[in-house]
Amino acid sequence: MYKVTLIKGDGIGPSIMEAAVKIIDATGVAIEWEEQFAGLSAYETFHTPLPDETLESIEKNRVVFKGPLTTQLGKGFRSINVALRQEFDLYANVRPATSWKGANSRYENIDIVVVRENTEGLYAGLEHYIGPNKNTAESIAIVTRSGAERIVRYAFEYASENNRKKVTIAHKANILKFSQGLFLDVARDISKEYPSIECDERIIDATCMHMVMDPNQFDTIVTTNMFGDILSDLTAGLVGGLGLVPGANIGFETSLFEAVHGSAPDIAELNIANPTAVILAGVMMLNHLGETDAATRITNAVKKVINQGTYVTPDLNAGSTVKTNEMSDAIIDALDYEAVPA
Repeated sequence: MYKVTLIKGDGIGPSIMEAAVKIIDATGVAIEWEEQFAGLSAYETFHTPLPDETLESIEKNRVVFKGPLTTQLGKGFRSINVALRQEFDLYANVRPATSWKGANSRYENIDIVVVRENTEGLYAGLEHYIGPNKNTAESIAIVTRSGAERIVRYAFEYASENNRKKVTIAHKANILKFSQGLFLDVARDISKEYPSIECDERIIDATCMHMVMDPNQFDTIVTTNMFGDILSDLTAGLVGGLGLVPGANIGFETSLFEAVHGSAPDIAELNIANPTAVILAGVMMLNHLGETDAATRITNAVKKVINQGTYVTPDLNAGSTVKTNEMSDAIIDALDYEAVPA
């Protein structure tokens, strides 16, 4: 029996998380879900967006399954996602983007994984105003040798363990010669330890251009925090959008699995949100737990449902009236479907 901290989140979070939990439970994997709260819904109930009870549950269980959260803008609240990553040192953000035959996209056969440093860079939260009139603001990008070493090593280990052939180091060392230069120097050193994996270096703006021109030339990409945030949304756009892309936040002791899209409050009560991203985050969680058979069954079932295009939400089929729970039921019905190409 696994114990997992379950945070359903805000907006569409509860509906898509309930769908994902139902599918995971249908595989027969024994998970005790310990529900906790974070984000706007937590603030309304507990007067804090990140209650102590939630932190204590994560500290105890060390595995988190989380829906999208709403962070109030302009209210002095920092991102709860960033706070969780830093609180539990979830240093590696892993976002795979894979093509789906049943999804409308400009490209085919995309299989790109963005490995993003998750606790440093411009998202370290070191910023302030200069002067009493607040006319100038300064943000400090932190890159440490230890932080660079562990994320680059994670990327190469991930590539090695998943039979991937190439790691691209995306950087801006031509301009930011100290912070990005340190990251690039460390990455070059570590790449030498993995001679069987091809390694190339690309300036981040050129990376974006080349990715749009020919995304199939990319395999695994490792980069710093903000660049990884941007690139992972770009790769999602290559395969049909954020509704199809999961995310994992990995630390040495704790791991958190989530959809990478927002809480979409405008459709929160309509039961039409695409649950695929968070279902696939559940697949990543099952693989992390060693439940690879269940993870494969869910992946194959999702492929069948999306490829057929009948029991999918309106974002995947403009003429569809299928609801979130109906799509999840179709995935459960397809759990023993034989493997097919993505």
